[in-house]
Amino acid sequence: MKMGKLHIVPLSNQALTLLDELALHTGQQQYVFYSGRSRKPISNMTLLTALWRMGYKGRMTGHGFRGLASTVLHEQSYNHDAIELQLAHTKRDKVSAAYDHAKHLPYRHKMMQEWADYLDSMRGGKLVPFPKAGSQ
Repeated sequence: MKMGKLHIVPLSNQALTLLDELALHTGQQQYVFYSGRSRKPISNMTLLTALWRMGYKGRMTGHGFRGLASTVLHEQSYNHDAIELQLAHTKRDKVSAAYDHAKHLPYRHKMMQEWADYLDSMRGGKLVPFPKAGSQ
């Protein structure tokens, strides 16, 4: 994790099921995304290349999914501090960072479960593309 700090990540039921299924196929439990060749974690370029192969070159990055989640969760009025903690962002205010060590774990777990349920609800639905900037 960043700077060697512990980062607790509450996961949805869907994410836990996916991790269990992944471990059955890979026999690997130390890393979620690892290289079958080196048995080490994959690089960010591996994810970016996969997105390119799926036709998202220039339109999405691995980090872009974090921005998407942050934006949608903020739009849905979830607590800003909980979103930032989930994304492993640190407080910019050094005084707050020194005194506030809250993790908001029950709230973050609920938020992640509702996020996963939201994503599930989008599956198979009609997606409406956003118009390109200036084409309205």
